[in-house]
Amino acid sequence: MRLGRGTTRAVTDPASAVPEEAGPPGRARRWGPDTRPLAVPAYRRLFIGQVVTVVGTQLTAVAVQQQIFQITGSSAWVGIASLVALVPLVVFGLLGGAIADTYDRRTLLIITSTGIGLTSVALWLATFAGGESVWVVLALLAVQQGFFAVNQPTRSAIIPRLMPAALVPSANALGMTVFSAGVIVGPLLFGVLVPVLGLGWLYFLDAVLTVAVIWAVVRLPAMPPLGGKRSRAKVVDGLSYLWVRPLLLMTFVVDIIAMVFGLPRALFPQMAQEIFGGPPEGGLALGALNAAMGIGVLVGGLTGGWIQRIHRQGKAIVVAILVWGAAMSVLGLTSALWVAVLLLAVGGWADMISSVFRSTILQVQATDEMRGRMQGVFLVVVAGGPRVADLLHGLVASATTTQIAVTGGGIACVVLTLVAAAWGRTLIRYDTRDARD
Repeated sequence: MRLGRGTTRAVTDPASAVPEEAGPPGRARRWGPDTRPLAVPAYRRLFIGQVVTVVGTQLTAVAVQQQIFQITGSSAWVGIASLVALVPLVVFGLLGGAIADTYDRRTLLIITSTGIGLTSVALWLATFAGGESVWVVLALLAVQQGFFAVNQPTRSAIIPRLMPAALVPSANALGMTVFSAGVIVGPLLFGVLVPVLGLGWLYFLDAVLTVAVIWAVVRLPAMPPLGGKRSRAKVVDGLSYLWVRPLLLMTFVVDIIAMVFGLPRALFPQMAQEIFGGPPEGGLALGALNAAMGIGVLVGGLTGGWIQRIHRQGKAIVVAILVWGAAMSVLGLTSALWVAVLLLAVGGWADMISSVFRSTILQVQATDEMRGRMQGVFLVVVAGGPRVADLLHGLVASATTTQIAVTGGGIACVVLTLVAAAWGRTLIRYDTRDARD
């Protein structure tokens, strides 16, 4: 199978893409990251493109928040920007999944990746043209998130077309590792570069870095719908498909429980000030709390060689979410910053494990003609769940205390996960050794 430039046929035999035993042997493979997916040239190029662009993406994300605050002087407008970003993610996340099941996925990735880069260029030009209109920034942010909402389900849907199902968990783990590193490095690099370059040139830097992922996508083989026939995919068909497949449905149910009840990030500023020192120490505490989960995800990715050997992936999801909920329960009881950082890192590690297996089940068990729509729903849940969590935790903390909100949410996460696992036993019974290819 040739995966280089000029290939026009779709990849239909991913099992031939890479030898099962490729990659680092012995102890390194047992505990270090499983790098066998990188033996697939097309995936390797995508991975390299992601390494280059993820930092630029984070630079733009922070720069938009900073620019909106500079223009308005209001944190409320920064919150509105989050809502503005959510709407196209939800709308185009569902529509984008249907589009990815209708058209050639390689073509869609080229169009959407180019669109993301061009909106960064537009943000750069708008900054140098005055940059005083918050509505221009919000409009460009919405457009960029719309492109992203189509790009992300499409990108995820092609992974099972590039490699054997056994390597999909490792590919997802590698992707999450890179993303977590970008979440940590991007904001830190922003703090270093913005005094030197200014906000506008950070947008331009992001646009330039986008060229790397466009290069990787152009080198992909064609990815039309399997079977050679194109029919218009409908969003409602995807939701119906999910509803009658308990295994896939349960991956969303437990994720919603984990995010809505167990993610207290909206309370970090108040916790940093009231529990972990207050001004001026509160600034350091807030940074540590926000970075801790990303550190846990990064550690999980760098020590995740064992992930590809887990066959009871549904049970692993449940256990990981229980660990997540337990860590958040204890978080609400501690007043020591180092303990809080450790607990959040454990939570980030558990969330990484859960996310890898949920993504894998969704990619492998959904049929190819439905993968785009399933990934669209996945994007909506991942984007919407944390924002619902922000609202819920904020309301509970306002009515009670942050300790009650955090600990109560963690306990609710554990209890509801156990109830869901007992109700939808398809998830904990799932074993890849019994699953059909």
